[in-house]
Amino acid sequence: MLREGEVRIPSGCAICGIFARDGHRVSGDVIARSIALMHNRSNGLGGGFAGYGIYPQYKDHYALHIFYESLKSREETERFLDSHFDIINLSKIPVRQVESITDAPLMWRYFVSPLVHKIQDSQLNENEYTARCMIRINNAIDGAYVFSCGKNMGVFKAVGYPEDVAKFYRLEDYSGYSWTAHGRYPTNTPGWWGGAHPFALLDLSVVHNGEISSYDANRRAVEMYDYKCNLLTDTEVITYILDYLTRKEGLTLEESANVIAAPFWSTIEEKPEAEKARLSYLRKMYSSFLITGPFSILVGFSGGMMALNDRLKLRSLVVGEKGKTVYFSSEEAAIRAVEPELDRVWAPRGGQPVIVRLDEDREA
Repeated sequence: MLREGEVRIPSGCAICGIFARDGHRVSGDVIARSIALMHNRSNGLGGGFAGYGIYPQYKDHYALHIFYESLKSREETERFLDSHFDIINLSKIPVRQVESITDAPLMWRYFVSPLVHKIQDSQLNENEYTARCMIRINNAIDGAYVFSCGKNMGVFKAVGYPEDVAKFYRLEDYSGYSWTAHGRYPTNTPGWWGGAHPFALLDLSVVHNGEISSYDANRRAVEMYDYKCNLLTDTEVITYILDYLTRKEGLTLEESANVIAAPFWSTIEEKPEAEKARLSYLRKMYSSFLITGPFSILVGFSGGMMALNDRLKLRSLVVGEKGKTVYFSSEEAAIRAVEPELDRVWAPRGGQPVIVRLDEDREA
C-alpha cells in the first residue's frame, strides 16, 4: 500500500511557455518536449498549445480554428462566415492518427478578413467586429465552437495528454516566436475538447494552473459586457476579463495584473502616495474582476507574453532565461529539458507579473 509521501501528488495541471525576444522561430516540437516532462501533472483529459508567428503568409488575416460536431453545423457556420468575412483560404486542420486521441470533432481552419461594408455598417473596429462574430457563432450555432481567432497565431487543443496532442496536430510542422502549453488535470469541471486549454479570443490566449473560487462573481461581471461563459471551466473567464481590461478599457498588462491579482489593502497603504492612489483606483473601479483562489497563468498576445501568480503564490511558477529566449514553467525541470544551461532562473513573487516582449526592431 502506498503511504503518504510515497506517491507524488502534483498541484494539478502543468503550464509552460517559450518566448524568443529576438523573434527567432522555435519549432513546435520544442514546447512539446518541455510539457511532456510534466506528464504526471495531467490526467489525459486535456492538453493544448498556442503558437504565435506560425502563419506569416497570412499574417494580416484572422486565422479561425473551429470545432464542428456535425456537417450541418459546419455548413451553417460557413454561411455565416461568408456573409460577414472575405474567406481567403479554408482547409481541414492537418492531423495524424494517435491511438489515445479519440472522438475528434471536425476541425477546420479559415483565414478571413471582415467585409469592409459590414465593418462600416457596424461602426465597430475590426477586432470588436470579429470578436462579436466569433461569440455569436459559439452561442447561436449548435455544434460549432471557434477556439482560435487571432492573427498570425493559432490554438491546438484536444482531450488527451499534451505530448499526444502535439503528435495529433503535427506540431513539429509549425514554428513561432512564442509558444504556450497546458496539461490539464480537471478537478470539478468536465474534460472535453472545448474545455481544454488554451482559451483564446482574438490574439489573447490563456493557460492556467489552479482554481478560480471567485468564478461565479467574475462570470456575472464580465457577462455584463457581452461575453458569454459557456465552456464549463473557470479559465474561460480569465481570458474574457483580460480582453475586457486591455482591449476595451485600455489598461496596460501591468495594470490588469494589479486588478486580477490585486495587492492587499494593507500593502497598498504602505505605498508612496502616487502609487497608492493608482492601486486604490484599480481595486475600487474593477473590484468585480479580482480573481481569488490559487492560480498561475501564462498569457500570450501578439508580440509578448505575461506570467502571473495569485498574490499568495499558491501555485508554482518558474522563469528561466538563456540569451534572448525566456522560458516559463510549473517546474524548473521542464525548462532544463529543452535548455539545460540557463543564464538565470527564478520564481516570481505572488502578484508580480513577468512580461516579455519582442525587441523593438522585431515584428510580431
